[in-house]
Amino acid sequence: MLMKSKLLNLLLILTSFAGYLEWGGDRHLFLYQAEIEIFTKLFTDPMSVIHPFTILPLLGQIALLITLFQKQPNKILTLAGIGGISVLLILMLVIGIMSLNIRIILSALPFLITAIVVIRHSRQAKS
Repeated sequence: MLMKSKLLNLLLILTSFAGYLEWGGDRHLFLYQAEIEIFTKLFTDPMSVIHPFTILPLLGQIALLITLFQKQPNKILTLAGIGGISVLLILMLVIGIMSLNIRIILSALPFLITAIVVIRHSRQAKS
């Protein structure tokens, strides 16, 4: 049960990197590429990356990363991590649906499905 929790939290982190954005015709990037930019700018121009849609998912990933090093992954920290990342990925899913962009929709689904599995697993562990 413990190993399953850690594996699911790792899957949450990995699937969050798969988010895909498109804008302006030929502009696109995956979330892992955006995070690399955020980390570089964090040290050179921190004010340019201070925004809820950059900070919350990043804090969510950090929270999930912390749970990987805990003996027993903290459920509250796991749920907080899911919440932080979900803010962005649910928005991406809505944007994908509104623009009928299947690539954006499909890129958000792995994380959201994994999040549902983790929440169900967390509820079962209480019983």
